[in-house]
Amino acid sequence: MPTWGDILTELNAPENRLPNGQSDFDGVRRRYIRQLSELTGRPTIIYYTDWFGKGGPAASMTLEDMQGMMEVCKDVPGPALDVLLHSPGGSPEAAASIVRYLRTKYGHIRVFVPMAAMSAATMWALASNEIVMGKHSQLGPIDPQMVSPTWTAPARAILKQFEQAKKECRDPSLLGAWVPILQQYGPAVIQQCEAAEALAQRLVREWLYEWMLASRRNKAKQAEQIANYFASYEEQQSYTLGISREQARGQGVNVTDLESDQSLQDAVLSVHHATMHTLQGAAIKIVENHLGRAYVKLAQQIAIQVPVPAQGPLAGQFPPVIEAPSP
Repeated sequence: MPTWGDILTELNAPENRLPNGQSDFDGVRRRYIRQLSELTGRPTIIYYTDWFGKGGPAASMTLEDMQGMMEVCKDVPGPALDVLLHSPGGSPEAAASIVRYLRTKYGHIRVFVPMAAMSAATMWALASNEIVMGKHSQLGPIDPQMVSPTWTAPARAILKQFEQAKKECRDPSLLGAWVPILQQYGPAVIQQCEAAEALAQRLVREWLYEWMLASRRNKAKQAEQIANYFASYEEQQSYTLGISREQARGQGVNVTDLESDQSLQDAVLSVHHATMHTLQGAAIKIVENHLGRAYVKLAQQIAIQVPVPAQGPLAGQFPPVIEAPSP
């Protein structure tokens, strides 16, 4: 099985150096994505963000990602699609837009979670027909994350804090401790939290019913059970602790073990490690397909890479980059 160190050794090999002496991160990563697609016989896209390193709002799933989906799905026919997903999540509305778009093009979607897909990324995974996870992989609660310029917190945690504040603020001696906390929240934050929770749960329930559980007799009951489990703040307690494949499978989620096919495991993890190495550079988000078409968000800009014919010994290896300032 290839490891992070194995891919690093490959990147440092002389044959994987660019003319300027730097490692050919793009070339190695694209080669492995292409090899994975050839192995499965299915179109393949990756959606990866550097939330372990750079993090911040730029790593979150937003409606802006629809541009990336449109880019990488161009000229990629259905009905099948494989998605490699590594993301902290973000906006449930953005996840809904991505799912709605992909489902207009692909009838069978398989989501691989090589490491972690949390929050809205878990919602995206649950909208698939099948999720493939390794022993180390994890999903997360779909409890929406409320984001401000200075903090990020689960919607349910905010609601529980307000309930606690209502009780304790009856004691005037405690008001001084609560006022600075409550002043951080904007107007209508309670309504926003409640609406976000309800939306995430409803979307997951509907997606499970329509796709992953479509052939099951009791699909309505199971969809409700799974959505409740992933949405339960009390059940999960920690946003980052994660939900293992055994826990997800125990709720009725259609999960396949990545280790059940050694060749597939090697191919998927090679893509994962190569992409994680790439993210140590300027890129904070990479959306790419097996044809080399990519939408890359950099720390300061967005680069759209479109493969076009070229002349000379490096033809086709290094697509031109069109750069535009990020919003």
